[in-house]
Amino acid sequence: MKQTTLSVLVRSLFLLPVVPAAFAQQAEPAAPAAGSDTAVQQVTVSGIRASVRSALAVKENSNSIVEVVSSEDIGKLPDTTIAESLARLPGLAAGLDRGNASQIVARGLGERFIGATLNGRELASSEPNRAVRFEQFPSESLSGAIVYKTQNADLVEGGIATTIDLQTVQPLKYKGRQASIKADALYYPLAKDVDEKSVRPRLGGIYIDQFANRTIGVAVAASYQKQPSIEERKNHWGFNEDHSVDLNGDGKVDKTPWGFEDELKKGTNERASILGKVEWQASPDALLTADIYYAKNKIREPSVQHWTGDLGNWDGAQSANYSGLDIRDGYVVGATFRDVTVSTHSTRWIQDMDNLAGGLNGKFNVGDWKVDADVAVSRAGRDSQWADVRQTSGPGTLSWSFTGNEQQSYSFSQDTGNLANFGTPSLYIDADGHVNDRLNSAQLSAARPLELGPVSRIKVGARFADREKSFHQTTWNISPTTASIPAGAYDTLRVGDYFPALMLRDFEGTVASTFGAGALSPDGRVQTTTDLLAGWKVKERTSAVYAQADLEGELFGLTFRGNAGVRVVHTKQTGEGMESRNGAAPTDVAGGASYTKALPSANLIFNLDEAQKHQLRFSVARAMSRAPMDEMRASRQLSVDTTPGSSQPLTGSAGNPGLLPMMANQVDLSYQWYFDKGALLSAGLFYKNIGTYIGITTDTTTIDGRQAVITRSINGEGGYVRGLELVYQQAFTSLPAPFDGLGLSANFSYNESDIREYTNNFPMEGLMKQNGGFTLWYEKNGFEARLSANYHSPFVRMPRWTAGYLIENDEETYVTANFSQYLTPQLQLRVGLDNITNQKVIHTQAGNRYMQNVMEYGRRYNIGLSYKF
Repeated sequence: MKQTTLSVLVRSLFLLPVVPAAFAQQAEPAAPAAGSDTAVQQVTVSGIRASVRSALAVKENSNSIVEVVSSEDIGKLPDTTIAESLARLPGLAAGLDRGNASQIVARGLGERFIGATLNGRELASSEPNRAVRFEQFPSESLSGAIVYKTQNADLVEGGIATTIDLQTVQPLKYKGRQASIKADALYYPLAKDVDEKSVRPRLGGIYIDQFANRTIGVAVAASYQKQPSIEERKNHWGFNEDHSVDLNGDGKVDKTPWGFEDELKKGTNERASILGKVEWQASPDALLTADIYYAKNKIREPSVQHWTGDLGNWDGAQSANYSGLDIRDGYVVGATFRDVTVSTHSTRWIQDMDNLAGGLNGKFNVGDWKVDADVAVSRAGRDSQWADVRQTSGPGTLSWSFTGNEQQSYSFSQDTGNLANFGTPSLYIDADGHVNDRLNSAQLSAARPLELGPVSRIKVGARFADREKSFHQTTWNISPTTASIPAGAYDTLRVGDYFPALMLRDFEGTVASTFGAGALSPDGRVQTTTDLLAGWKVKERTSAVYAQADLEGELFGLTFRGNAGVRVVHTKQTGEGMESRNGAAPTDVAGGASYTKALPSANLIFNLDEAQKHQLRFSVARAMSRAPMDEMRASRQLSVDTTPGSSQPLTGSAGNPGLLPMMANQVDLSYQWYFDKGALLSAGLFYKNIGTYIGITTDTTTIDGRQAVITRSINGEGGYVRGLELVYQQAFTSLPAPFDGLGLSANFSYNESDIREYTNNFPMEGLMKQNGGFTLWYEKNGFEARLSANYHSPFVRMPRWTAGYLIENDEETYVTANFSQYLTPQLQLRVGLDNITNQKVIHTQAGNRYMQNVMEYGRRYNIGLSYKF
């Protein structure tokens, strides 16, 4: 393979064995301070090697099978956000949003099976379902994360695949005042294609201090990032499968495409967050903690699209317009088509997300009992709007070649960069939508030592939670016959093999002057029937009690430790929405369900040697993941045969407020060998039997005493998910200098399942048969380098809000590199290279390799400085 200048530079930097003599006296990273919090919190930790050892220590000492992300220093997780760090852990990967790691996939299971907590508290979500966007948590705000692959009775229920607990700093664990600030410049070369700014800022910092003779600790962290949001995309709309005809005279039906679209997008993804935390050691037996976290994400994305429709050749009506056919496997993947129009769309997408999480916690010693009381609130919201100024061309001739494997090209006879070729503009708002999620919770637990056979400690507790989530939207369009936009209001983009594109220079200003001052506002507008039927509200009230025993003893000549317990959960849920029958005005409708589930679990760790470096871990549990909240809506649209005496069933589509949670019986077996400091070799097997999988299908049910055939989500047949996980990790400290600074982390996972989606018989959403990666790192004399490559095989995902819209995300290999050098003991220079191979995101629809949505986000770079006080 021919080496590019970039690849040579990366290799040269990464393999640099020594640093300039000016830095040779730089001190080695400090070792972890004594008394560090074994949960994740670290004290005075710096350097890659220290963070690796810290994470492995937590993993080794945990009674569960876990993966750990540990901070290298205050405000210094390995990545920009926790999502990127999580995606590199064994058995985990991430679906990308705007080129960023976002929602997590774990052990072959998608976002519906992932539980997310912050300091042990369940999080509200700005998504319509329950999925948490992990990119909202920047490195400054967190000290690390624990990924629980097995169940404990004291874990909040909800994660069959895993529960990810994000953790913030504990200021009283630090010795003295500490602070860190950093500033980066982000560089996105692809932005130049669309005349957008290619350099944007990223700022962050954290401050920790103690007062009143170290009885009060304070932590404040903040971050700000204005990331370019750039995308170049082409999408195939699919084929006329049922009403196509023979085009080339060979007696076989040739399926013709409905059309295509392309898009050039520019804009910004602006994220800001703040964390505040106060700890008060009121007495040796009382610790009070109050904390709050707030994040805001503002996306502003102007774009320009072209749509080419009217190619479907319904029952052969347009056969005479086709020529130059390229037919493969019965599909017309290339041709020339005359008398077709192209529409141009100057659009603007806005998306504002708010996330708030906070609470008050008290830890008390009451005799032999350790009591933990906690109250918390979590809020999330999402306001979005897609606005489209649309114009259609006169007829012309279209030629295309969409042959799969990212091969997409087409051309149009008319100049799409000339406004004179397009007609009167119209404004479409589809849609102005709003998600709101409110979650309140309270927890109480008590634990005490106990000597009763193998039981060394008991813990009992209870949790109560109240959640309400809602969505509503408004759509409208404005099409004045006299509307006109001057050519000077547009910029013309000319990018590679894309159509010349007309993008409004000032979208809001032009819309106001053309369509009216309030054209983009939903105020005073009447919701359409479709809007009313799209709205919903779901309420969920949950109570849970649990008991858990910590275990220690000897069995079969081997010492062991672990835990066993049971969690009993009761949930009452209500879904609200609107119903329309035969197109009549919508009316209110509601439904719901209640259920009680027992979730037993046991974890055992057998020590195979006296030093406890060889461990055999076994876990068995029953777990649950609740239904996505948007699929629990009561909304439905029905058709009814009103003929007197008719017994024809109702038909239509609906939500399902009676959905019960997905349940799984699962077992894990893992061998772990901690053969050196910062070193691990492990192999693990897991098996999950999911008994009530949720999917969308046409279901027979009863509505108002009448049979109905409805397309909706149901609790259907499940199946197994099983997998293998391999991990190797080592710091090569025994090598001769300067190679003793090298280290390697590598993992591989294989997953399989017999569960199929009820839509198009897709494999189960989230099932990556293979995923894994490696990180090669080097650290010496203040110089650090990290090269990471992560791979996953194709998997099915649901990238849109529409439940049931499933696509296959093609395989991806994502490569990053980071370098840093301490210029002084406090000042560090950092350089990052992201998506080095320019990996594109490819969505294949309906299992058809010719129907692809190909998205390119480009390479990304950053350079910055960090200063530690």
